[in-house]
Amino acid sequence: MKALVYHGPGEKAWEDVPDARVQEATDVVVKVDTTTICGTDLHILQGDVAAVTDGRILGHEAVGTVTATGEAVKGFAVGDRVLVPAVTKCGRCAYCQRNMPSHCQTVGGIGWIFGHLIDGTQAEYVRVPYADTSLYKVPEDVTNEQAIFLADSLPTGYEVGVLAGQVRPGDTVAVVGSGAVGLAAILTTGLWGASRVIALDSNKFRLEKAREFGATDTVEAGPGAVGEVLALTDGLGVDVAIEAVGYPETLLTAAAVVRPGGHVANIGVHGAPVALPMQDLWIHNVTLTMGLVDTVSIPTLLKMVASGRIPAEKMGTHRFTFAGIDEAYEVFHNAADHQALKVVITPG
Repeated sequence: MKALVYHGPGEKAWEDVPDARVQEATDVVVKVDTTTICGTDLHILQGDVAAVTDGRILGHEAVGTVTATGEAVKGFAVGDRVLVPAVTKCGRCAYCQRNMPSHCQTVGGIGWIFGHLIDGTQAEYVRVPYADTSLYKVPEDVTNEQAIFLADSLPTGYEVGVLAGQVRPGDTVAVVGSGAVGLAAILTTGLWGASRVIALDSNKFRLEKAREFGATDTVEAGPGAVGEVLALTDGLGVDVAIEAVGYPETLLTAAAVVRPGGHVANIGVHGAPVALPMQDLWIHNVTLTMGLVDTVSIPTLLKMVASGRIPAEKMGTHRFTFAGIDEAYEVFHNAADHQALKVVITPG
């Protein structure tokens, strides 16, 4: 089969590799019908994830068709259309029992293993361990393109942003960063009744998209952004500030616009230390949360997508086949230049 293989920082190739096969009784093999690219894949290509070694197949999101099953698999059969999420879970360890499969002890201490600790989903086929507790059947009325964004982006925005930030009916929410994950947070704030959602970004195209995704107000990032947000909230600040970029300045912006008693929910993946103004925050009773997605909200999100409540398909702006996967990476890497949110990649 063919797959996109990592060969060290800045190096990748679409090449022939051994076929994915069942190795353990709990495995299935899935033919990949749809996949996508995540910002984490770009971090890997920059050499930021040391655990990813030369020869690893990239990718951790897929929708596909089961083609083979291990003898212990009971919940899935050949021919089933399934969602392969970013997080794999055994369902039995201490962290899985606490509903935190992001730290599943059985699969290696972290639930994100595809394209990281084992071969990933940017391939014609992928082996999925612990299939019964990790895969999700895709409802007939949900398309592959809708389902693919439930593998990572939508659950991340919802779980690490909206749920961790404890958005409640009537709340005013600021989302700092309107990339794919920030837009996912905007898209799902309404599930908990937010009355006002303020999107911040430096890119005008993303701010336009934020309006389409449900933002009531937009603020262009810059020296006056904090003042604009405070002005929109009568100087009080927002109930929940969701940081969805991963830069020191964006987290500091989120901390600057939250009101006393509010929540800062950090989604962004930070690669550098952030000096938080604790001397100001502690006395304001501010709660700060952060974390890796668990993907436990996927069943709920699948229902919401199937009902039309969440238009997940809005996240896909560019489409490619496997033959054009290098171009897909170029577009996603230079998203602002191409007005791209998420790319959709299919076999063709």
